[in-house]
Amino acid sequence: MPQTSVVFSSILGPSCSGQVQPGMGERGAGAGGSGDLIFQDGRLISGSLEALMEHLVPTVDYYPDRTYIFTFLLSSRVFIPPHDLLARVGQICLEQRQQLQAGSEKVKLKSFSAKIVQLLKEWTEAFPYDFQDEKAMAELKAITHRVAQCDEENGTVKKAIAQMTQSLLLSLAARSQLQELREKLRSPAVDKGPVLKAKPPAAQKDILGVCCDPLVLAQQLTHIELERVSSIHPEDLMQIVSHMDSRDKHRCRGDLTKTYSLEAYDNWFNCLSMLVATEVCRVVKKKHRTRMLEFFIDVARECFNIGNFNSMMAIISGMNLSPVARLKKTWSKVKTAKFDVLEHHMDPSSNFCNYRTALQGATQRSQLANSSREKIVIPVFNLFVKDIYFLHKIHTNHLPNGHINFKKFWEISRQIHEFMTWTQVECPFEKDKKIQSYLLTAPIYSEEALFIASFESEGPENHMEKDSWKTLRTTLLNRA
Repeated sequence: MPQTSVVFSSILGPSCSGQVQPGMGERGAGAGGSGDLIFQDGRLISGSLEALMEHLVPTVDYYPDRTYIFTFLLSSRVFIPPHDLLARVGQICLEQRQQLQAGSEKVKLKSFSAKIVQLLKEWTEAFPYDFQDEKAMAELKAITHRVAQCDEENGTVKKAIAQMTQSLLLSLAARSQLQELREKLRSPAVDKGPVLKAKPPAAQKDILGVCCDPLVLAQQLTHIELERVSSIHPEDLMQIVSHMDSRDKHRCRGDLTKTYSLEAYDNWFNCLSMLVATEVCRVVKKKHRTRMLEFFIDVARECFNIGNFNSMMAIISGMNLSPVARLKKTWSKVKTAKFDVLEHHMDPSSNFCNYRTALQGATQRSQLANSSREKIVIPVFNLFVKDIYFLHKIHTNHLPNGHINFKKFWEISRQIHEFMTWTQVECPFEKDKKIQSYLLTAPIYSEEALFIASFESEGPENHMEKDSWKTLRTTLLNRA
């Protein structure tokens, strides 16, 4: 949602450093023991869950650093579900409110109430989908009801609560509509291929019949990538951590809706790889297959130039699938110099060092960009997920003294912030419905059909391939 994007950027700013901002104040830590917060050079690095929760809640003289608000709300779900965190925040607020009421300090009480509403506003804008949970929504209503009691009729606090609630409901309604739309979208059909004749008629339309310009196709792929990745939210990415941490009894387990967008985006990568393989293997004539391979090599190169590394990797993966890679006679006619350059960029050695260098260059270009075209950075999503995974596995959640290792979560938050910044770029390319419809709905061959088509184009060359081809033929004849 646009609201989430704007708030996300304003909360984290350019660095997500965790430094205490001037004028924000600093809440006192506990009196000692496990309740203490540990700072290093002004940066919070560890604390107990209770102390971290208390550090989130404002006082009359204190409001938490906005980078801390986001990072803690994001990472806390590993240890406590959002509705339980909200209940604890409400309890801390109530205790402070009762102290202020006992002292008859109405001015301070109203100031404190305004800060609580501001905290809730930032929470509902950055993570609106926490409130799809009925328990969280009930806790929110309970807190805002108590806070509103200190304000006069039509006062500023009550108005702020009304605006926050309206914005939250709009965000939740938009998410619900998006989920309904996703269910209506048809996934690409899987074509299992006819029995022993996987080849389509020569007149059947292929990708070159829809778009023969590599740059245009790369732009339409980028359009699809940005549309799909924009449905991923920070809390979705945090599921990578919370779902893996099965040993933590208090982790936020999440639900299927919170991982749907991640799975859908990953499935898009696989579908694109299979579509590339299908388009190559289904071509009857070797000359045309050569042209198809060279076309996709050019498309991948254009994706690289745009900064769309995810589509580029999907295309390369499709061309490296066994049914395509084994077509030696076809590949012998391909000018592979461009393909060799692309594979060099995606060389997995040294933890994809070449790709990471290219990604860093695209990131720097994006930061200095004056146009949307230069701002595009779409990383290889599977590698991004693996980075989060290893960051989580290498560093423990808790330190030997029982504190939460908040230094680890600053870094996870920084990486997620950077990814979310890339997803907020508006696509500068005009949408071509005809091309996108083909990319999203064209039938793709099953793995079995790909091998049949491949063997029909170029017969088996060794004993292993001959055995595979014989097994395939027998299976299909029996099935018929």
